[in-house]
Amino acid sequence: LDDRELKLERARWSSEREQLQRRYQLAMAGADRAAMGVYAAQINQAEAQLALAEERLARVTLVAPFDGVVISGDLSQQRGAPVELGKLLFEVAPLEGYRVVLQVDDREIGLVAVGQEGELVLSSLPGRALPFTVRNITPVATQKDGRNVFRVEAQLAPAQSVRLRPGMEGIGKVTVGEASPLRVWTRNFVDWLRLALWNWMP
Repeated sequence: LDDRELKLERARWSSEREQLQRRYQLAMAGADRAAMGVYAAQINQAEAQLALAEERLARVTLVAPFDGVVISGDLSQQRGAPVELGKLLFEVAPLEGYRVVLQVDDREIGLVAVGQEGELVLSSLPGRALPFTVRNITPVATQKDGRNVFRVEAQLAPAQSVRLRPGMEGIGKVTVGEASPLRVWTRNFVDWLRLALWNWMP
């Protein structure tokens, strides 16, 4: 990130601290206790601002916590643009130990639990189902294509990562239990009807 303004701020507070220290020494030589107290407080404030500038400078260089490849984000489109705190710049995926990220509709999230198993079929590998196990369920929903979805993370079986690449997409199915075909086909409609009736009731 651009550190020119932060370096100028660090230089300004460093110069301010040196000036205050000289004034403090002059006040000490003149035995002016009131001025010494004022300058000591101002020196502490300048040192705090200088430490803050140093901390911000230390965070100018962003380093990923692991080796991997960038799967989203374009540096050429972001040069010179301001960066907001918390803004997503890049997504980096590790080259080993792939995770499956499922986007589960909020109507279905109640059926999913940690430890359940499922299968994933990728668009680039349509003839091969990859088994996985659900490891984590994010408790907060996000908007995707006009729907509320929950992020569910799953772990592929170790032997299934041979031909995978970061960013692949497909369809995943989680085994949540057994039900009759009629219940499976009509469940969404029945749930919608129950919610609608509850909403209409006084």
